[in-house]
Amino acid sequence: MSRPIGPYTPVVRAGPWLICSGQLALVDGSLVGGGVAAQVTQALRNVASLLESEGSGLSDVVKTTVFLTDMADFSVMNEAYVAAFGDHRPARSAFAVAGLPLGALVEIEAWAFTSRSPSNPAG
Repeated sequence: MSRPIGPYTPVVRAGPWLICSGQLALVDGSLVGGGVAAQVTQALRNVASLLESEGSGLSDVVKTTVFLTDMADFSVMNEAYVAAFGDHRPARSAFAVAGLPLGALVEIEAWAFTSRSPSNPAG
């Protein structure tokens, strides 16, 4: 799991909810190469890692927000997104933004719902 690049918490639990801050395609603090598809894949791996650290996974994701620096990359993003989520289809919003930290092409945040909460660890 990468360290955050700013003053925020990467994943927060609020009862049975897990909220993942926007994830870039970072590996060991560096942005991966390979364009939008590679960055979507890595950003979602980072989301999955955050969720796994809390006993959850991508299958618990109910909502994502995808930020793209170029909407022309929308179809490429969709292909990599489907590859990561398989048949699971969380609600999603996608926005074009003027820029992202570190020159990233994509950033993805996620909300997951689990049956487990800190006051009820067994679910």
